[in-house]
Amino acid sequence: MKLLIIGSGGREHAIAKKCLADPEVQQVFCAPGNPGMQKDGIDLIAIAESDHQGLIDFAIDQQITWTFVGPEVPLLNGIVDDFRAAGLPIFGPSKQAAMIEGSKEFAKEIMVANQIPTGAYRSFSNSREAKAYIADKGAPIVIKADGLAAGKGVVVALTLEEAFDAVTAMLEQNAFGESGAKVVVEEFLAGEEFSLLAFVNQEKVYPMVIAQDHKRAFDHDLGPNTGGMGAYSPVPQISQAIVDQAVREVLRPAAQGMIDHGTPFIGILYAGLIATAEGPKVIEFNARFGDPETQVVLNRLDSSLPQIISALLADEEPEIVWNNQASIGVVLAAEGYPGIYQKGMIVPTEAPDAAQLYYAGVATSAEENLLVANGGRVMLVEVTAQDLATAQTGVYQVIDELTLDGLFYRKDIGDKALRLAKEI
Repeated sequence: MKLLIIGSGGREHAIAKKCLADPEVQQVFCAPGNPGMQKDGIDLIAIAESDHQGLIDFAIDQQITWTFVGPEVPLLNGIVDDFRAAGLPIFGPSKQAAMIEGSKEFAKEIMVANQIPTGAYRSFSNSREAKAYIADKGAPIVIKADGLAAGKGVVVALTLEEAFDAVTAMLEQNAFGESGAKVVVEEFLAGEEFSLLAFVNQEKVYPMVIAQDHKRAFDHDLGPNTGGMGAYSPVPQISQAIVDQAVREVLRPAAQGMIDHGTPFIGILYAGLIATAEGPKVIEFNARFGDPETQVVLNRLDSSLPQIISALLADEEPEIVWNNQASIGVVLAAEGYPGIYQKGMIVPTEAPDAAQLYYAGVATSAEENLLVANGGRVMLVEVTAQDLATAQTGVYQVIDELTLDGLFYRKDIGDKALRLAKEI
């Protein structure tokens, strides 16, 4: 097999590396990729995610077996539709199906129509009306930009003032451009969050092992929301009964609901969930693998990822086997992220055999074989072990040995799981 992965981040690095582990895979191309991927034998193709025709021409020229789409933006730009129109196999949702991530309002409408548990909400494009609704409901309350905002368009407002400021920024000051031209004001849900992903082929749903992401920039869940500062799997404080309930009440109704809506879903469906006192409820849906969850979840997959994708594209039953190991990934980010951050710092390229390095915001320096920071989330360090405590000790030992000038990271990834597991 010759495979094409579209995207350039740590998620795509993990997907490509997992694909290369299959002996039947001859070559994995990543477009545009990043130079850190080359250390794992991934071939970079200098074609932008937005250049659909260029990617189609490349897939035809190289006789690509199938293409996998990593990020949300090309999905919402209709890359899957364009590949299918050209007669090329590609794994991912259509432009219309990807709206389950592209519009918070659309996702909420699907949930309401299919009795999928989620927080109460209303949508607004008028600032005055939104603030009147918030004043009536009180705080805490959640304000979300309706469209894509790179994981940063969500404000969990603990006070009315914070909520009003968020509405002002989105609807009046255009903080997120068109993505924030409409906001969804949502009930605050209390409980433990977890990420449940699944391979989906229309009505068929194949859940993955769960993970927990850390969205806040700093230790103890402080600071602004980011695209994710680390993740771990398994999540011992979330029982299998809750996971089974989420598959039954969220994933399967969502897959069927998308068919009923006329937008059948094929690809990776991501449910961001919260285990409330009333059971699991949906915070958000994504139409692709999560980052940084992918980097830990795929390390618990014993089956071949390419064989799973090939089976789903052929409308066959995939063989999916998960292991009982534990994986923790810690993001190294540029100082200042998610605000204005530094660039150009030298990035580590060597680590002990026990660790895996997944690169995201990196570029090649003028000096040979050196990588430098070129984005907010620069890379992720991952360690797999027999349990979370051992994996956590291992990943931070590795990070302690790295030179991290101009980079910062959270020092508490996995703490909550270890603490809560003792209490259970």
